[in-house]
Amino acid sequence: MKIVATNIGERKEVNWKGKTITTGIFKFPVTTPIFLDVEKVKDDAICDRKYHGGIDQAVYAYSEKHYNYWKELYPDLDWQYGMFGENLTIGNLDESLLHVGDTFEVGEVIIEVTKPRQPCMKLGVRFNDMKIVKQFWQQDFPGVYFKILQTGFVNVGDELKIIKSCRHNPTISEVYQSKREAKLG
Repeated sequence: MKIVATNIGERKEVNWKGKTITTGIFKFPVTTPIFLDVEKVKDDAICDRKYHGGIDQAVYAYSEKHYNYWKELYPDLDWQYGMFGENLTIGNLDESLLHVGDTFEVGEVIIEVTKPRQPCMKLGVRFNDMKIVKQFWQQDFPGVYFKILQTGFVNVGDELKIIKSCRHNPTISEVYQSKREAKLG
């Protein structure tokens, strides 16, 4: 697995159906290394600390390979990495092979797999279509949150090298499926 894009977002206010929504989901690729800190990515906007950021959700990664599926459903969007609010777009990230607790070295950083993303209405704001939230729940492409065990910089081209495997723990896909069943019934 290799980082194909590093993405940062600014705080943005969006008028959504007459209501002002403040969000940091509008992330775009940057050309400089990004710093992964203990509770967030430096210079990346987190507007709702109740659901975003924090020790177990310091950085969000999404797989480059999932983009093709969504591009077919939403062909008219201006597709760029960061569309899902991810800080790291990773080639060949596979949630069915990542176990909670798996630990990787990447760039100067050591990261640990913690949980899948649960989509919220801000993903619908980003896509300008709330259908994406339900569609996201129905697929096994949640992406993954990481905890930062050692802070530092990462950059495009850095490879994730496994340093601890936790095969006895559930995979991110298994955790996501159980959350989906609980949410959707």
